[in-house]
Order: sequence, then C-alpha cells, then structure tokens
Amino acid sequence: MPKKSLLDEMIAQTKLSKKQTDKQQKIVEAAVKMFASNGYANTSTSEIAKVAGVSEGTIFRHYGTKDNLLLAVILPFIKESLPSMAENVFKEVFLEDESFESFLRALIINRWHFLSDNKELFKVIVKELLYNENLKNELLPFFTENILKRLNKVIDYYKSRGELMDLPSEKVLKMMLTVIFGYFVSEFVLFPVASDEIKDKDFDTIVRFIMDGIRKETVEG
Repeated sequence: MPKKSLLDEMIAQTKLSKKQTDKQQKIVEAAVKMFASNGYANTSTSEIAKVAGVSEGTIFRHYGTKDNLLLAVILPFIKESLPSMAENVFKEVFLEDESFESFLRALIINRWHFLSDNKELFKVIVKELLYNENLKNELLPFFTENILKRLNKVIDYYKSRGELMDLPSEKVLKMMLTVIFGYFVSEFVLFPVASDEIKDKDFDTIVRFIMDGIRKETVEG
C-alpha cells in the first residue's frame, strides 16, 4: 500500500471534522490541493472557489482572507497530528546504544525523506512563517513542546555520555537546527533541483560540519 502524503492526511482529517459545513469541507479540500500544487502565492481565492464549486463570497464569508484559510488548513492538522508524528520519528531515529553522530545522521535522512515527499507544503509553510506572525505564534508552542523539548533531552543524554561539548543544550540545539533547517530550505525552497536522489555525500558533510562544532574534544594523555 503506498504511503500517504501529508496532503492526503490533511484532506482525510478535514473530512472527519464535525465543525465544518459541506461547503467549508469543499473549500478546505480544494485549498489544500491547490496550495500544494501551485504554491500559496500563486493560488487565488477565485480559483479555489471554482474548484470547490462555491462562490468567492462564500470563502470570504467563512474565512475572511486567504491567510485565514491557510491557517484553517494547517493549524488543526498540526495540533492534532504533531505529537504522534514527533513520537514516531524519535522512535525511529533515537537508539540509546548508538552515538549522537548516528542519531544526527538518521534524523537528517528521516526528515529529508519526509520533506521530499511533501516539498510543496514545506515551501508554503516556510514562506508564510517569514511573513505571517499569526501562523508563527500559533505553531511555535507546538514545535517547542513536541520537538524542541525532545531534542533537548536527547542532547542532555549525549552530553552525559561525554560525546558533546559542555555547552547549554539550548545553544547546541540552536547551532544544530540552524544548519539542518538551512540545508532543507536551500534544498527544497531556494535552490530546488529536479532530482530527488538521496545525496549521501551531502548528508555526511552536514553531519561532519555539525559534529566538528559540538563534539567534545578528547584530551590526549
């Protein structure tokens, strides 16, 4: 059975909602598909209305603006799904008997696969996070609670094993995520390439670059 994309899961979740009317369901489903295929900026409310089979005025009556429609699509899904998604990811990539370097490489590859399968939605979210304060303020607590706290615990664990420099875990995490997120943004948003071929050398370089900055140096006797 083929793996569901994030887009498919969003649509499936909206169908389970009892808070939406039939028209709202059609609007949200059309919006998700068009945001993913055309990009947020290139999708107009009139186009969404046409695909949904409703008037543009109906969209404005229910959501007010396209920004609000985007929030209506993304926020409920993240609030509902992020805890379990984060739990599953950490179960896959964090093994206590493995080194931090192995964890880091597994995490990067895992998230690269995920974003490669959902690159259009990733583009939408990244671009909107830069300009949409409402979206940023809504999402940050969920990412902090479900992702950043988990990563801090992982860093604390490996610091206790003597693998990482004795820096505040928040600083280590910030350095690490700056490199990883910057790579993903350049790969999928700024300089996207046609091929989705996995680049083992790229991953090795990123891991080595991060580890050279945070690995605890051994003192030779």
